[in-house]
Amino acid sequence: MVLVAVVLDPSSSAENAPARNWLDRIGIPRSLAWGFLGVLVFMIGDGVESGYLSPFLLDQGMSRERVALLFTVYGVTASVAAWFSGALSDLWGPRKVMMLGLAVWGAFQVVFLVFALPSVDFALLLLSYGLRGFGYPLFAYGFLVWVTAVTPARRLGSAVGWFWFAFTGGLPTLGSLVASVAVPGIGAYGTLWLALGLVVAGGLIALLLVREPTGRGRLAPAGERPVATLIGSLAIVWRNPRIGMGAVVRAINTAPQFGFLVFLPVFFTDTLGFTLREWLHLLSAMFATNIVFNLVFGLVGDRIGWRRTVTWFGGVGCAVTTLLLYYGTVSAGHDYALAMVLVSLFGATLAGYVPLSALMPSLDPAHKGQAMSALNLGAGASTFLGPALVGAFLGPLGVQGVMWIFAALYLASAVMALFLRLPEPVAAPAPGYSSGPGPVSRAGNESPEA
Repeated sequence: MVLVAVVLDPSSSAENAPARNWLDRIGIPRSLAWGFLGVLVFMIGDGVESGYLSPFLLDQGMSRERVALLFTVYGVTASVAAWFSGALSDLWGPRKVMMLGLAVWGAFQVVFLVFALPSVDFALLLLSYGLRGFGYPLFAYGFLVWVTAVTPARRLGSAVGWFWFAFTGGLPTLGSLVASVAVPGIGAYGTLWLALGLVVAGGLIALLLVREPTGRGRLAPAGERPVATLIGSLAIVWRNPRIGMGAVVRAINTAPQFGFLVFLPVFFTDTLGFTLREWLHLLSAMFATNIVFNLVFGLVGDRIGWRRTVTWFGGVGCAVTTLLLYYGTVSAGHDYALAMVLVSLFGATLAGYVPLSALMPSLDPAHKGQAMSALNLGAGASTFLGPALVGAFLGPLGVQGVMWIFAALYLASAVMALFLRLPEPVAAPAPGYSSGPGPVSRAGNESPEA
């Protein structure tokens, strides 16, 4: 492994050049603007099935156990792809990783629709749908690495905020909206073909219209071997303890969110007396608020500091809103308006962790892809950590006890976030990375926290 060390110039033109057009002013790197649109359209296509695929498969004669296994395998492959997306972006360049993700998604969706679904062949369904799970993380998170590689540090929080705005705007929000219109019109099966068309369209928008050169080539340091790059995507967790701590913070970020989906539907309907329709509206409000505040806290992070935003708005904010969500609804009972406010507050503070996507790669600017792999590993871990905690503690402690466990985890993440200080600006980024995104801008990211 070859390491290069020089002193970076915080006053470099790449870092401190004034915004030149409206895209720059709102935090979208102009050279990557089409990529954000491409990710949005791609994720709309990926999210089309999220609200109806499970009941559709049940209608085709599959058992609940097999449907659950199908989605479990999909979740595992998606988590693995999320982990590898950063390391492969270091090795091949983000654009090639995005191309691979698009190809995998499209190819296995065709197998799923043409062969597996009409015959309801479970083995083929498991193979095609499970392998398709590699597709969207490679495409979307590959683009996220591209964003972190070229965006100046003073605007990186805003840029990743726009990424998550596009990502969650597509999956599940607009994807479910498209399905709600398309399924009655062209049927459930035809809607899955529409999803394929949207994914291909989004992929082509990003891959054909983004001309920025950095993402087209290798990002890892010159001389670093492929095996070292892949192993480094795991080794960085203990080689750089702050990266490992950041991965834990990311796991805590959405673990309660996935845990909530296990028991809150029953809690709201059976205990509090809400109808299923009212609960679904509350859940939609939670995610809609989260989408808006993904962008808001990206901008806030650039203003007051990434670490400070994650600590106070993310960790402390989620701890408070988690307890408010329980005690407020229990005290008020079936009060729909108050419940709407409380779930929206939780959705808003959940977005307080958005600057973590800017902070993590800046903790190791020579290995940003590996740092993003650690971040994505934490995201994948949250998908089973939350439900596992619910399974272990809901019985003996009840809903109240689980809510306190989640609140305590959020407070622990706030404490850990305090230690995620950016390194001193003494190491040059690796070839392929511009100096702009490195942690050299005290004005943009550290001075508010110093």
